[in-house]
Amino acid sequence: MTDSEEYASCASVEASSSPFYAMYRVLKDLCTNNAQFFQQDESESGQRLNAGFLALIDQVDMIIPMVDDVRKIAPLYDFDEGTPGNGYRSFVSVIDKCVQHGVKLSRLVCDSRDSFLFRKTFYMREVEACSHLLASLGTCMAHLQTLLSWSTESQLFPDEQHSTEDLLNRVESINMYCFYGRCLGFQFCESMQKILKTVSICMASFSEIYYGNGGLLARATSSVWTGGKYLLDPELRARRIVNISKHASVDFCKSFWHLADTELMGRLPGMVCPAVAVNKVVCIPPEPLVHIAPDGCAISVPIPTAHFGPAPIMARFLSAVRREGMIADSKERGSNLLPPSPGLIIHCHGGGFVAQSSRSHEIYLRDWACQLKVPMLSIDYSLAPQAPFPRALEEALYAYCWAINNAHIMGSTAEKVILVGDSAGANLNIGVTMKCIELGIRVPNGLFLAYVPVLVSFVPSPSRLLCLMDPLLPFGFMIRCMKAYACPSKDDITSTSSNTKTLLEGSDTESFEEVSESDLQELAAHKSVLSNDSDTLTTVSLASLQSKAEADHTVENNGWEYVNVAGAPNPAECYMEKYVLDSDTDSEGCKIQVLRSKPKVEENVLFEVPTQQDSGLSSRLGRAVGNIANYMTGTEPQQTPAGKQGQSLSLGSESLEALDSLMQRSASDDLHFTIPRDPYLSPYWASDEVLKQLPTTKIVSVQLDPCLDDCVMFAKKLKKLGVAVSLDVMEGLPHGFLNFSQLSKEARSGSNQCVRRIQELLCL
Repeated sequence: MTDSEEYASCASVEASSSPFYAMYRVLKDLCTNNAQFFQQDESESGQRLNAGFLALIDQVDMIIPMVDDVRKIAPLYDFDEGTPGNGYRSFVSVIDKCVQHGVKLSRLVCDSRDSFLFRKTFYMREVEACSHLLASLGTCMAHLQTLLSWSTESQLFPDEQHSTEDLLNRVESINMYCFYGRCLGFQFCESMQKILKTVSICMASFSEIYYGNGGLLARATSSVWTGGKYLLDPELRARRIVNISKHASVDFCKSFWHLADTELMGRLPGMVCPAVAVNKVVCIPPEPLVHIAPDGCAISVPIPTAHFGPAPIMARFLSAVRREGMIADSKERGSNLLPPSPGLIIHCHGGGFVAQSSRSHEIYLRDWACQLKVPMLSIDYSLAPQAPFPRALEEALYAYCWAINNAHIMGSTAEKVILVGDSAGANLNIGVTMKCIELGIRVPNGLFLAYVPVLVSFVPSPSRLLCLMDPLLPFGFMIRCMKAYACPSKDDITSTSSNTKTLLEGSDTESFEEVSESDLQELAAHKSVLSNDSDTLTTVSLASLQSKAEADHTVENNGWEYVNVAGAPNPAECYMEKYVLDSDTDSEGCKIQVLRSKPKVEENVLFEVPTQQDSGLSSRLGRAVGNIANYMTGTEPQQTPAGKQGQSLSLGSESLEALDSLMQRSASDDLHFTIPRDPYLSPYWASDEVLKQLPTTKIVSVQLDPCLDDCVMFAKKLKKLGVAVSLDVMEGLPHGFLNFSQLSKEARSGSNQCVRRIQELLCL
């Protein structure tokens, strides 16, 4: 008997004695008891309760053999024996959670059905929802068995003979409504269930503002007053979310995810996260950059030019303590400075390549900065579809080299440089490391990757089927993000490029009014969304626009003009003069920074941040509402969003029948585009020669993440090539859990595990 067969045999014995099978029997017994009780009830609700419990019994009988088969084979696909986790295990866990939910519900009915206050109609709907849920999961298990037949031993990705469309044509038979209605989030830990329910209600309400008829103010007001219907009517919420996930454009995804960057949410880190000594937004100019390789060779780092030419790169610098040489205002300098840190962390944020920023990820970055006590630079790369592949990768590489060259200004000696990222940002970090290997640039000392997608492609895997029930990353959202980043329409790139060229080459603009609203929208699209309040948590102001002559002069100089300011006493002060931001004070009286692109130049200022005269509650609420309104105005949907040809997706004013009519379009219609097989887009396809040169890599994923199989397969590939790699798979948490680390105890625990892995990479 081989090791794998022995391992599977042991797992089979363990599975057959699992307490979960006893729980399945408990569910059947409870359902039988309840069905017999309501059999004599002649009311409609009573008869439907009887039918619902009988249906649950049938579903349990049907699903047990399939679960047993998958449970036995799942251990063969783990990273190693000490790290149980893959898409097959995840689906077994989801069904176990569904059975637990059914047991809890059935007991509630048993305990309260004789009560005068028993809500028969309510429990009828709950039981029917649970029955539909188990039936849909049974269909999923049947598709998992199809995937098993397509895959070779220990491979979670099927061979290339089978296309994703083959699977999707079958998957479309799954009833997705049950995943977003009364049972929404049942598979996650309890604290995340409440959060995900709130997020889903917000998504449904936001769609009314985004797609509704009438003026912006009218739609926003209507959504505020009527959004409660999605709390009271789970079925309506489910139909809305499924409709959105199948038909909403990538612009809707961007707009909804960018809500995390609004002023209202931007205040959250300051309220719930630990304070940091330094939190500054910096602007990295697109100037010639020379990197000294470990062997002493001078390497010219390519300036990002893809799609719309050179442009500044924004980044956020955080540090829990002030150190010698670190960027700081003059009055912040003193004798109470720590020596430079030997470590430096460079971070890339997630957001599906299309949304979010360092600001929206401050919710955990502040905490990490305080725990690690290491300077951190978070890169705000340009976003798709206006800036698709490879723009973000070019910017991340350039910012990485710039950070190493200027580590002393960030209070670090850069002895240990760690690349850290989650989701899309983790994908970029792998690409940056591969580029460093190719160009001979210093390779980072370690990689930390959280729930990373390594195949930006339609390759099906068991865990990717989890997006059919994921509240944060639905299937339609994932498909549109892939398309926006890997192969967007030419219209998106062309319109953006023309507007950016006009802005960068300069005009006679001297005031805000002379710049069109569309130009501002496009400029904002290249960078993470930033509001127009003078707070580091909320914004940096759009600063002076250079003329063409000034721009040419900037690119031709050797870069010293940016740090050699007359009269500056040291490099840190020079840095503050050129890269960092003018000083201002936020509503809490703390010193913050406002972007300046060229010192002491006021003639071409696009607009100025007004001085905050009133920091009272009414004033702050007014500014928040104004910022959200301005933001929404800048993200209006197209006239003909994804949907039927010539049909407007005005979901806000449609009846339920009209909503259903929009869903006749097949989800596989969105797959009619080809993603290039580029290793810098999908690192899993990189050559073994390159991958075996990766540094020590720590990967963290979660059991219910659509990208789990990506993490498992990439870790297995690196391990086979001799790379020092570890994988953690945490339970009960969703993709993107780090953004909820201050709201959920389990997410907080997961964030702390990430900190421990980064500490291991730093070895400090």
